[in-house]
Amino acid sequence: MTKYSLETKLAAVKAYLEGVDSFKVTARKYNVSVSMLKKWVTKYREHGSEAFQEMYTNYSMEFKMDVINYMNETGASIEETSARFNIPSSSTVWNWRYLFETQGMDALQPKKKGRPSMKKETKKSQRVEGSQEALLAENERLRMENAYLKKLPCLNSRKGKITEQDKAQIIFELRHEFKVTDLVKVAGIARSTYYYWIKQMNRPDKYKEIKEWIKEIFEEHQGRYGYRRITLELRNRGLKINHKTVRRLMNEMGLKKCLVRMKKYRSYRGQVGNIAPNILGRDFHASKPNEKWVTDVTEFHLHREKLYLSPILDLYNGEIIAYNIESRPVYSLVSKMLDKAFDCLKEGDAPILHSDQGWHYQMKKYQHTLKERGIAQSMSRKGNCLDNAVMENFFGLLKSELLYLKEFESMEHFKHELENYIHYYNHKRIKAKLKGMSPVQYRTHTQIIA
Repeated sequence: MTKYSLETKLAAVKAYLEGVDSFKVTARKYNVSVSMLKKWVTKYREHGSEAFQEMYTNYSMEFKMDVINYMNETGASIEETSARFNIPSSSTVWNWRYLFETQGMDALQPKKKGRPSMKKETKKSQRVEGSQEALLAENERLRMENAYLKKLPCLNSRKGKITEQDKAQIIFELRHEFKVTDLVKVAGIARSTYYYWIKQMNRPDKYKEIKEWIKEIFEEHQGRYGYRRITLELRNRGLKINHKTVRRLMNEMGLKKCLVRMKKYRSYRGQVGNIAPNILGRDFHASKPNEKWVTDVTEFHLHREKLYLSPILDLYNGEIIAYNIESRPVYSLVSKMLDKAFDCLKEGDAPILHSDQGWHYQMKKYQHTLKERGIAQSMSRKGNCLDNAVMENFFGLLKSELLYLKEFESMEHFKHELENYIHYYNHKRIKAKLKGMSPVQYRTHTQIIA
């Protein structure tokens, strides 16, 4: 590589800055490469003639980290960075970055000057067990382990397990008190693993804004949304993201919940009236509103009291079109629900109403009421809950997303929250099969299109 004098460098730079010739023409005049001339000009603009003075500097670790951080934060190239910090050779900067990325900050420590000693290093003598030196070393090891273990409960309490990232974080916090080489042995991770996570910590979190949105949606729906519905809600807000990424971020944030469901209320008392055929036949698809309805009764037991809910669900969009709540499972529980459902019918509507073989639905009064309104009655087969699976699923969601998720001061308080949940289910709770819309939104949307 040609070595240029200080006079040549200054003359070429001034010729370009004070003249009218391009980089290419000026470089040809002084017999240098265009890239070299550009480098000289950049350094001269930053540091003047001092940029070309011979330097023999043993750079500190702090200076090297400033150089690396400047590149990471501004996206400057190695050439631009070396000119900015007046470093004679760009390969020096490249070497610093490589050492930091592969071995971490410890590799940037300045090396001792001078020729290394030719004497062979003798192996450290084995410490005699019970000697003062051995006792001091053991005491230091125990102190290090104790300091490490004290920090474990402070991290990752929500996930219940310690990850390699958590271990790296603890080592990073203790690195000034103990040697990193000793700490990684206590933590049980490789040194390269430690430096990898330290490098990740210095990077900005590209999912920061998405995590804030996920948390907002999760809290807005009181923990009822899993990663699938949160993905749909994010897409509704104009953010396209893979569902697997959402699941991973939720796990990292500790937003994953496991909810248990309860068995349903059984109203079957043996045959007390007429049994209707299973017209629905597990065909849960409906092409329009008020074509197919399903109903059932469920029981809640709180504060030594019982409460019964009787809803009707439209299979077209999963909407609860009518419901009634009573403290006893009497016939009015169902009859009042029917009166509310009839208000939803338009001229020409003749839905199928499917239920199990509960005693309410076998009563002549109930069957006569349906016949008067032109509604076809359908019943599940005895002991076969899958014939009314959609209603069973709604009750499961209701109990897992309300009953087991919150605490209630009284039965009256629960009744109020139950009514709020049904409104929430109809108007806000989105479904994948409804194209990311709630039942009411979907019904309104399809009516506008039609």
